[in-house]
Amino acid sequence: MKPTRFLRQICLAAVLLACAAPARSLGADLPDYQPQMQVTGVLRSCGNPQMEPLLKLWEAGFQRRHPGVQFTRDLKSSASGLYGLDMRTADIALLGRPVFPYERYGVYERSWVYPAELEVATGSAAALHQSPAYAIFVHRDNPLAQLSVRDLDGIFGAERGGGWNALTWDTSVARTSKDNIRTWGQLGLKGEWAGRRIRPYGPPGLGAGAITYFQARVFGGAETRNEELREYADRRQMLADLARDPAGIAYAPLAYAHPEVKVLALAETRDGPFVSLSPATVADRSYPLHRPVYIYYTVDNLNNELTPTLGDPRVKEFLRYILSRQGQADIAQAGAYLPLPPAVARAQLSKLASTELPPEHRLIAH
Repeated sequence: MKPTRFLRQICLAAVLLACAAPARSLGADLPDYQPQMQVTGVLRSCGNPQMEPLLKLWEAGFQRRHPGVQFTRDLKSSASGLYGLDMRTADIALLGRPVFPYERYGVYERSWVYPAELEVATGSAAALHQSPAYAIFVHRDNPLAQLSVRDLDGIFGAERGGGWNALTWDTSVARTSKDNIRTWGQLGLKGEWAGRRIRPYGPPGLGAGAITYFQARVFGGAETRNEELREYADRRQMLADLARDPAGIAYAPLAYAHPEVKVLALAETRDGPFVSLSPATVADRSYPLHRPVYIYYTVDNLNNELTPTLGDPRVKEFLRYILSRQGQADIAQAGAYLPLPPAVARAQLSKLASTELPPEHRLIAH
């Protein structure tokens, strides 16, 4: 092995090891959990099996304060999460991604109200299957060092009439082909790079009605993508091919990094600040392509009517624990997933306590 390649592999290993370390102090200034009421009975969970170790910690911490509560789990996949709410076989659904537009229809068609959404954690910096942040990769010989989220839209996206925001078609994110970025010169590269065409790499689309986090965050929920996108189901093969393509660019979790590629810093706009992907920047959410982790619950009763408290009081009490200092400390103990930044946790607590319908509850009078 050449010394330079060996050094690059050592550096890559160091980055991945660092990204495996969770941030352990973010919940320190959150309020302690103080029960507002004592609850009993069974709380039923469904959804993402990767969250089970964390869910067990939450359950144990809650049971110490509410010994009359029992839990059942049916954790098959994020894809099965909303089905449990639709069929009333679960009280909460754990998802490592936002709910897809078509998944909202079950609860919505039953009661004309969306399931409620709370962010309960931040995905990992690099751990696969733990909602990892997206890294933007280019060939190591590419002189580019940074991009904005809008640049990513120009590179990976295409002209569109709008994008999906829940079940609403949002025309405010519409754009024309004039916003497409198809050459490296459009990003400021000079010389031989100026006229070189960008070759984008990415995962395959998920089909109609399934909007990925990348589509929501970068395209505003649009389904149109660069017509030259090279789609890969195998992310390792994608990065291996990118390592042989100086004109390529890809997005994928950092765990798929290859020694012949590099990771770009990102910013919301070209004005910066540009932020590198690290455990700290994912934990504090200054890195733009961090990924939230969610719990969904219903706000209607067995008669398909809104409840006065906008949800089962037992569920909301459990969610208050999750968003407390103790619940967020459980996340740090479990590893991989990251606690919420305090400001985000407090915003979710306020949302949970509110008696006003937030946007995702949208109710149609009938």
